Amino acid sequence: MKVIVQIPCLNEEETLPVTLRDIPREIEGVDELEILVIDDGSIDGTARVAKEHGVDHIVKLNRRHGLAKAFMAGMEACLRLGADIIVNTDADNQYRGTDIPSLIEPILNGEADMVIGCRPIDDIEHFSWGKKVLQRIGSWAVSQLADLDVGDVTSGFRAYGRETALHLNVLSDFTYTLETVIQAGKKNLAVACVPVGTNEVLRPSRLFSSTASYVKRSIGTIVRIYSMYEPLKVFSYVGTLLCASGAAIFLRYLYFWFQKQGEGHIQSLIFAAVLLMLGFQTIVTGLMADLTSANRRLTEQILRRIRTLEITEEPKAEDDSS
Repeated sequence: MKVIVQIPCLNEEETLPVTLRDIPREIEGVDELEILVIDDGSIDGTARVAKEHGVDHIVKLNRRHGLAKAFMAGMEACLRLGADIIVNTDADNQYRGTDIPSLIEPILNGEADMVIGCRPIDDIEHFSWGKKVLQRIGSWAVSQLADLDVGDVTSGFRAYGRETALHLNVLSDFTYTLETVIQAGKKNLAVACVPVGTNEVLRPSRLFSSTASYVKRSIGTIVRIYSMYEPLKVFSYVGTLLCASGAAIFLRYLYFWFQKQGEGHIQSLIFAAVLLMLGFQTIVTGLMADLTSANRRLTEQILRRIRTLEITEEPKAEDDSS
């Protein structure tokens, strides 16, 4: 059993040593444990510090690709290196490395395909009241869309089984956390949550400039990904809403028409007709998108088989560039 802990990094030469010291090098039930750092175009000494602290593998991206792309670059590298379980953690030492054994235990026991480390949101002092509320609302909303029960969907402290990693395809340029939860739910993967602790804050988050910006981008990501997996539902809801609005306005026009006042409400009749046509077109678009979604699922199956063939080849050199 081989476990690789991957750490996406962007200018983390100061915090990376602390994170690395917290990661155990031996875990019961694990034959090999290695650490892989993804250097996402850092302009400081992140790669040098990683080597100095005994990191086993470094994937170096020559320019910044963003957290989601760096995450996927790490996943691909871990698969090529023969990982049976991939653990993802942050370079700012937010999560406790000592919780890794608990994180991978459900996978080792065959109870889960993917495990999410859920933080004690209410007990995190540097989270404002508003952020705690948004975390809970967001986790509930994503859980409902994914048909899962995940208490902390934005947690980056996760473990993935080999087959699960082969199934995941992150398309977002923003973050992988929300997208992978929705994908896992729609692909009927077994997802477990385990409680994990957090460490003191070493630096502020770099993922977003403000809470409003994070919420805006997160909502966009959720809508986009859910629409990819459930296009008929999304377009049907929107189309039905438009048709219902058009029908209500048309009934209002009929009321005035029976009252011999129809001539003064012709604009309502026109507006109702427009809404009904838009609603019908939206539902038809949903049917077309559903057919496209079926083709996407076939494409994902082909991609998974290609990945499986690729990772059976000899592992690449320790330092990769892209």
